[in-house]
Amino acid sequence: MSSHLSHGASGALRRFAGWIARGSVGHPMLDGIDYWEELRESPSQMEICIAIFANVLELDEHGEPVNEKYAERRAATYLYSYCTGKLPPGEPDIEPWEGKLY
Repeated sequence: MSSHLSHGASGALRRFAGWIARGSVGHPMLDGIDYWEELRESPSQMEICIAIFANVLELDEHGEPVNEKYAERRAATYLYSYCTGKLPPGEPDIEPWEGKLY
């Protein structure tokens, strides 16, 4: 097994960072929510958001992501909950393992 991320896993992390930076993560779940304002005041929340994406992301036997959009949705669920104080309709709460910092 390689000691480096696959191109697919690296790309998934890069795309997620881009979505956060552009304000489009979790589209359309976070439409109308200015999560940047919240994250600016508490950068540790950004750290948790990225951890959720990374912890939820699953890779196949070749190290390629198989659930990138779901991992994004879970991270967006966290941001929604953090910014509004409630869960998005129909979304389960974030599990402790999802937000674990390693």
